[in-house]
Amino acid sequence: MAAYTVDAVLTGRSEPLRGEELSAIRKEAEDGPVEIGVLGLIGDEQADLRVHGGPDKAIHHYPFDHYAFWESLSFMHPKLEQPGAFGENISTSGLVESEACIGDRYRLGTALVELCQGRQPCWKQAHVMDWPELLSLMVKHRKTGWYYRVIEPGAVAAGDSLELLERPHPEWNVERVFGLLVAGDAKGDPAAVKALAALPVLAESWRAKAEKLAAR
Repeated sequence: MAAYTVDAVLTGRSEPLRGEELSAIRKEAEDGPVEIGVLGLIGDEQADLRVHGGPDKAIHHYPFDHYAFWESLSFMHPKLEQPGAFGENISTSGLVESEACIGDRYRLGTALVELCQGRQPCWKQAHVMDWPELLSLMVKHRKTGWYYRVIEPGAVAAGDSLELLERPHPEWNVERVFGLLVAGDAKGDPAAVKALAALPVLAESWRAKAEKLAAR
């Protein structure tokens, strides 16, 4: 099975983002090991628990592979010089949405995590980057990252491995699922949407999306 090096582990604290609205999207790299609990990295905050955090959004992984692409569109945006520009907790190279699959189980440091949904782009990402078009570009190019739920708590530090242990659903890579449930591909493949609605390892909120789309 494949293994990848964790290049950065990042956490953030809630702080004003726009007026009095709080966000912890600005992440900073941690120097040493960070404990992983059932709700994610200990010390990482989520300001708006209606749409962030929870067991199915415990850890956000964004591929550093995409940074060069975004630099090519943004004329070397300064926030793209190092991981953290997209509010991610984990940064690696070599694993992207066309390969990572729903239901994948990885050994992340000493923790066991399960990939359960893609990351739906958020206005806060565009706001932090001062790039209004970023959200539509992330949807168009399917470069969104994904979330893990925590199966077994543990700890992780930069330099540790992210090791693939199981891939039970290779047909459901993140790029395909995001396309069906977020990017408008559902009309062309209603059978796939119906199948996603019955996929137990898919995050509950994304199964609800699938059910809604399948009912149309």
